[in-house]
Amino acid sequence: MKIGIAVLGAGRWGVNLIRNFLQHPNSQVLAVVDPNRDSLAAVQKQFNLDASVILATDWSQVQALPGLEAVAIATPASTHYTLAAAALEQGYHVLAEKPLALNLTEAIELCQLAEKKQRQLFVDHTYLFHPAVDRGQTIIQQHQLGKLRYGYAQRTHFEPVRHDVDALWDLAVHDIAIFNTWLEQTPIQVSAIGTVFPKESGRGKKESGINKEATTEIENQFAPSLLTVNPAEGLADLVWVTLTYPDGFQAFIHLCWLNPDKQRRLTVVGSLGTLIFDEMSPETPLILQRGNHNDRGEEHNSFESALANPAPTGAAPTKRVAPQKTTSLKGREVLSLEEVEPLRQVCDRFLNCVQTNTPCPTSSGSASVELIRILSALSKSLELGGQPLIPF
Repeated sequence: MKIGIAVLGAGRWGVNLIRNFLQHPNSQVLAVVDPNRDSLAAVQKQFNLDASVILATDWSQVQALPGLEAVAIATPASTHYTLAAAALEQGYHVLAEKPLALNLTEAIELCQLAEKKQRQLFVDHTYLFHPAVDRGQTIIQQHQLGKLRYGYAQRTHFEPVRHDVDALWDLAVHDIAIFNTWLEQTPIQVSAIGTVFPKESGRGKKESGINKEATTEIENQFAPSLLTVNPAEGLADLVWVTLTYPDGFQAFIHLCWLNPDKQRRLTVVGSLGTLIFDEMSPETPLILQRGNHNDRGEEHNSFESALANPAPTGAAPTKRVAPQKTTSLKGREVLSLEEVEPLRQVCDRFLNCVQTNTPCPTSSGSASVELIRILSALSKSLELGGQPLIPF
């Protein structure tokens, strides 16, 4: 029995969801909803949709659609809470694009509502279904990197600039989710500093081909919730994040949507090697650089030499050489990965969760709440000029 689905939002990500659900043997796309009629026409043409698929400009037009069991939400972040709450109230399972909501209270409310209605609330944290992340987790759990020391990530591009959330809420959740998964921990302290760049004159109405008034209209038609996470001076374009974990491991994340150098790179450094996940290198997305770092070898050898060959009596004292760190790199290994689209994995897992009515540990509403808890603390730190805070 196929699961009837309505996809809300026919933008860049919504189109990908439509494609995957159309191709999946266990789903049937019953409706696509988007206030932009041109987007609906483009979807109809791209996928040659059957006449039975309803194309609607308002979510209320399909809420009582016969056979509808699930809703996939790919709309502006400020609309997620209202749409997900309405769908759960109607008794539908929900797949929501990240972030689930823009404040912790609303995210918790959605989880409680899903539990009350006994429906699945699934958040699309796509990177957690990426084969590189899965393989990387195995490498780390097998202690192939030795003692983990620190990590860093860059997630930057030159536009699009979002009008509903800042660079922190738009970009950081991916890297935080990966670090948490690989380390099997959550941060105990976070901090963030950010910058709002002056926009060029004339760019206020249209940036990167996105019309701001049109975006606002979409948000209004999807009934957005109140924004509570943005710095008083505006939406941060550049953000630097520091995450501190219980074992002392620190992760540093560079986020920017006005950077001409597009980067999607995450690195974990250990005493025996370094793991690099670089999405912008499709031929070599996951690399294990083996090597060891000797912190005491030079000092140890100098000390032993002095004991074995003491200076003659009356001779001038030998100048002590400061200990040096030495690094030995043993090899660069490109790790093989399963060829599978992460979003297809997301859709497949969501459909399985609906069929069995059981939550997905990595992408359930409750798992997403923990990420929003971290993002909320980072937002507060951003407002306080980088003050370290404890997520709670």
